Amino acid sequence: MLKKFKQYLQKMTTNRSQRRQKVMEIEHHIVQVGATGYYLSRALITDVPEMLAIERAVYAGKTPWDENAFKTELRRQSGRFYIVMRHEDRLVAFCGCAFDDRRQDAHITNIAVHPDFQNQGLGHFMMQTMIDRATELKYRTVTLEVRYSNANAQRLYLSLGFDKTGIKKRYYFGDHEDAIDMTYHLPTPTDD
Repeated sequence: MLKKFKQYLQKMTTNRSQRRQKVMEIEHHIVQVGATGYYLSRALITDVPEMLAIERAVYAGKTPWDENAFKTELRRQSGRFYIVMRHEDRLVAFCGCAFDDRRQDAHITNIAVHPDFQNQGLGHFMMQTMIDRATELKYRTVTLEVRYSNANAQRLYLSLGFDKTGIKKRYYFGDHEDAIDMTYHLPTPTDD
């Protein structure tokens, strides 16, 4: 009996791992967002300097995440999915997500679009990409934190169907600004 249970558990774990691996693949690298074509790929360690440059451009010279934080996340292959978007070989946007099988939650860890490319649909595209991946994995939620003062990002998340679900007081390092917790509730999965 125990042997059969172990075999069943092994099969379920293997199937889940294979499913996640397939969901995290990028099949079509050239994507159209609005009238512009972009190259979409998984983020690599070599992308980190450009990701930091985008953060500096977005956050007035500051980098909420440092080089080591990005590299640590990118080395964690299991449960992490980071994408970058390029236009004419220039990295213009990135998004990261932590996928938690146990909680059935996809948590957006970081998203940024270079100011030169904002308001063109890239943030929406990347967020929808993460929502679609979480849906394929039959998760329950997609979650994130957003700065209390970041009204533009909040509008984007609300337009996608996220709800404000709480506040984390003094959440952000440095300026201790509050964060708003936001949650997107995925449709209840059906059995295959």
